[in-house]
Amino acid sequence: MPLNKKPTPAGLGLTKAEARVLHRLCTPERIQAYVTDLPTNFERKGDTCLSVRGVLREHKAHCIEAAFFAAGALALAGERPLLMDLQAEGDADHVVALFRRDGCWGAISKSNHVWLRWRDPVYRSLRELAMTYFHEYVLDDRKTLRTYSRAFDLSRFSPTLWVTNEDHCWEIGARLDDSRHYRLITKDQARRLTRRDATEQRAGKLIQFKAPDRKTARNY
Repeated sequence: MPLNKKPTPAGLGLTKAEARVLHRLCTPERIQAYVTDLPTNFERKGDTCLSVRGVLREHKAHCIEAAFFAAGALALAGERPLLMDLQAEGDADHVVALFRRDGCWGAISKSNHVWLRWRDPVYRSLRELAMTYFHEYVLDDRKTLRTYSRAFDLSRFSPTLWVTNEDHCWEIGARLDDSRHYRLITKDQARRLTRRDATEQRAGKLIQFKAPDRKTARNY
C-alpha cells in the first residue's frame, strides 16, 4: 500500500543520522529484526510512549513504541504507516505495524514474549490477521483478546506527533485507542473459552529480555 508521495527524511523531520538508520531498514523483515533486537522498555521510571526519535535515542521500546518506529521506517521506504490496535479484557493492549504484500496483510510486532510477534503477509483480512493472536493472547490461563482496530493511518498526522516528538506520543495513542474497533468473538463465545493448561502457561513464561520482577515480566 504505497504512499501517494514518498516522504523525505527532512519531510519527516529526521536528522541525517536518524535517516541513515531507517534507510537501512528498507523491508518489513529488516525492520522486524531491528525491533526484535531492541531491549524491551520496561518503563522503570513511569509510563512512556516514545516516538521514532525517542526509540532511536533510548535504544529500547515496548509494543506501541516499536510500532511507531516500524511505521516510520515503512513510510521512509514509501509504504503507508499503518497501525492496528488489539484490545483485551482485563489485560494490556497490543499494537502492531501493518504492511501488505500481494494483497495480503502482515504485521511487524514487538513483544518480550514469544507469541505476539511478527506475522507473515499471508492474511486476506485484518480480522484474519488479528485472529492469529487470539489463542496466545493470555493473562495467566485466560484468553483475553476481544477487539481489533481498523488500519490506523499515521500519515494523517503531523510527524511532530509520532516521529520527532521529544515528549510522549499520548495524543496519537489516545486517537488509536478511540478509533473504530471490531469484536472478534461474541459474549457467549467468551463465556465458553477454555483455560490454558499448565504446559501452555509454562511456555508463556519464556521471555527474551530479563524483567525486573514477575509482574513486569507478565505485562511486557
